[in-house]
Amino acid sequence: MNNETSSTDHKNLLHLYLPILTWLPKYKSSWLRHDLIAGLTIWAVLVPEAMAYAGIAGVPPIMGLYTIPIPLFLYAIFGTSRTLVVGADSAACLISASAVGALAACGAAEYLALTTAMAIAVGVFLIVFGTLRMGWIADFISIPVMAGFLEGVVLVTIIGQVPKLFGIDCDGGNFFEKLLVIIRGLPDTNLTTLALGVGSIVLIFVVRRYVSKLPAALTTIILSIVAVSALDLTTKGVDVVGTLSTGLPPMSLPDASLMDYMAVVPGALAIVLLGYIETVGAAAGAASKEGGRIDPDQELFALGTANLGAGLSSGFVVAGSLSKTSVAMGAGGKTQISHVVSAIFAILTLLVLMPLFTNLPEATLAAIVIVLMVGFDQTAKLKKAMKFSRTEFALSMVCFIGVLTLGVLQGVGLGVVLSLLVLIKKACRPGTAVLGRVPGERKYYRDIRRRPDAETIPGLLIFRFDARLIFFNCNFFASAVTRCIAKAGEPVKTVLIDAEAMNDIDITGADRLIKLNTELSRRNIVMFLSHVRDPLRDKMHRMGVVDAIGSGHIYETTRDGVDAFVASRNALPAVGEGAGRDDPVKSA
Repeated sequence: MNNETSSTDHKNLLHLYLPILTWLPKYKSSWLRHDLIAGLTIWAVLVPEAMAYAGIAGVPPIMGLYTIPIPLFLYAIFGTSRTLVVGADSAACLISASAVGALAACGAAEYLALTTAMAIAVGVFLIVFGTLRMGWIADFISIPVMAGFLEGVVLVTIIGQVPKLFGIDCDGGNFFEKLLVIIRGLPDTNLTTLALGVGSIVLIFVVRRYVSKLPAALTTIILSIVAVSALDLTTKGVDVVGTLSTGLPPMSLPDASLMDYMAVVPGALAIVLLGYIETVGAAAGAASKEGGRIDPDQELFALGTANLGAGLSSGFVVAGSLSKTSVAMGAGGKTQISHVVSAIFAILTLLVLMPLFTNLPEATLAAIVIVLMVGFDQTAKLKKAMKFSRTEFALSMVCFIGVLTLGVLQGVGLGVVLSLLVLIKKACRPGTAVLGRVPGERKYYRDIRRRPDAETIPGLLIFRFDARLIFFNCNFFASAVTRCIAKAGEPVKTVLIDAEAMNDIDITGADRLIKLNTELSRRNIVMFLSHVRDPLRDKMHRMGVVDAIGSGHIYETTRDGVDAFVASRNALPAVGEGAGRDDPVKSA
């Protein structure tokens, strides 16, 4: 029996870390035709996008193609989504370029090695986080902050591609510096390059709108290559990618030292955070449409292996893509077999088709990036944030402006830091309320700020604290109680703490509660507690809170506490009318 249990446990563990063992045995032969068609469709999207995104990362287009096959193979093995496509990602490429560009000159051998090292570092971090089941790291950036960051990425990416569109040179700098350089360089525009670039943009939109069955980017690349070759546009100053090496991706570690890896860690962590958020979002979106379930922790591991594979095959960072996944789903893809098919086609491209890309104009690749970036516009999300939360909208705008002025990596850091500060502030200053009884109801007590008709009881303050009572909010708790006592219309004789939301307490919180009870006792104010759940009561027993307050002052419900207060007042000769004892508010 023990051997059977052990065998089952090992099998479950294998299926946990190798999801392919779960879905592949259930594969239906009728799905193969759909996966083959979807695989070809995904390939038609991945190839031009990978070559175009290589420009964002600051590396040759061939590295974009190296980035395709191995990550697709590895995600198919380790990923939990049946349809998620991993590949080059604009935000990740831009962060990589920003971080690596601060360490080496763009285009240098060291730059290429560091770009590959970045993918390996990202892969290692993701695998470690996935093994430790740290999927919660995606919670560090809110949707508005992410929207602000992405909107900044859209503009920075577009402005980085505009010089290629105009055929002019543009040095580094932030968004506004690049914009100024472009404006000054407009007189040097190569009109042939501009016509080719703008024509590529128009062609992509036309194909998408009127011939949607054709892959717009790949069609545009083919026609632009034909145009450059037929009209000999290279003699008119049109820049092309040139001769690309034919063959399989070189499998090796980059020529980078340990210090080089340490230098790319900040950028790698930023990519880990943002890449994982995008991947999980895309996988969850696909699962909601196609059915199935994803494991966020395993997605960390799967994305890690994909990045590690990209780095070991001389590529750059990858992430899950909602847009590419939507293409796969729209093409009828059923499983990751479609992505394996895409990877095989990518390998065939590297082995056979590379000479065809020699006359591919840089302006066309820039056009593809610009069109893709327009599709990532975050204006709708920012408007929603502005409508519902000024604080979150302000955070998104700070992150947006940070990306434009400070840089992409710095903008990410700023967004994360601000999100954490807001989170800390909210944790240190949780919600509080003074409660009153709802008219006509004896057992319902509500926040008097939201229910002006709620009736308070003279001499009794019912105070609710909407959080755990722990070290970073306990002083705020005590101050809030003291302020509410000071604002009461009549002298407070009893404070009833509604602890329904106070599901935990630590040593510092317990000590502050005891001190507050002592301070109130000196002022002849009694402290009651209500809705103290058993785990919390046990902790209060161990920490001396119950002994300090008195077990007789801890009540099951707020109504019980109110009844006890009214009974104590009615027991005094000065307020000993007996007529209204059934109604605490009236008798008070």
